[in-house]
Amino acid sequence: MSVQELGFDVAFGCIAGLRSGTPGGPKVLALHGWLDNAASFLPLAIQLPALDLVMLDLPGHGRSAHLGPGADYNLMVTVNAVLDVADALGWERFALLGHSMGAGIGSILAASVPERVERLVAIEALGALAEASDRTAQRLRDGIAAARALPSKKLRVFPDLAAPIRARMQANQLSEASARLLVERGVLAVDGGFVWSTDPRLTLPALQRMNEAQVRALIGAIECPVVFADPPQVYLPEPLRSERAALLPQGRLAVLPGTHHLHMEQPAAVAAAIGDFLG
Repeated sequence: MSVQELGFDVAFGCIAGLRSGTPGGPKVLALHGWLDNAASFLPLAIQLPALDLVMLDLPGHGRSAHLGPGADYNLMVTVNAVLDVADALGWERFALLGHSMGAGIGSILAASVPERVERLVAIEALGALAEASDRTAQRLRDGIAAARALPSKKLRVFPDLAAPIRARMQANQLSEASARLLVERGVLAVDGGFVWSTDPRLTLPALQRMNEAQVRALIGAIECPVVFADPPQVYLPEPLRSERAALLPQGRLAVLPGTHHLHMEQPAAVAAAIGDFLG
């Protein structure tokens, strides 16, 4: 499989990415999960060679630029960055393939710019993380306190890639091969070894979240066809998962056995479930 390294100049800096597949094929933007990067989609890309697949490092992740000092990572920052990339590609209409956080971002994009999003595949999430409104003040307090404390923390330096690969394997139930893909694109070489390239601010608590009613209104506004492939996770358990899927005007739920990164660990099964839909 031929993979091309890409870079797109957007408002805050460069968005990096990878491109594979067939020029002129169905246009698909792939959006990875929290603290992952574009390499998350490489195993699946092998199974979907007919697509024109552009896999992004979202802001602050992988090889993409970090936001400037004082800026706050939020879903809208990422939504606008993805649209800037689509504009740079000259893609007026395209499909979205999202995993976890990327599926949440894809949900917001599909609801907010229906004239541009043809189809959405949401793996391991649908809509945004929701929270009760009475948690608003506490969330602000926690987020601001964590942000004020962050500058005093030092980045951990790994002497080689073995330790971060083990860490990703343990944290995400990943095989060594999948963990290595994410780590090799997700570290920087420094004196003494390697550090994570991810902006540490991405680990801070979000300052705001939608409530469940807002999330459900968002999902109900998705006008494009959707395939929602999702084994239940702690953040989206049953029956909430099925209730959200039922709100999709043109959606269907495909439940596949696997772990959180099933698109990396079972790429052939995932491709079989979504390939015809995207292509």
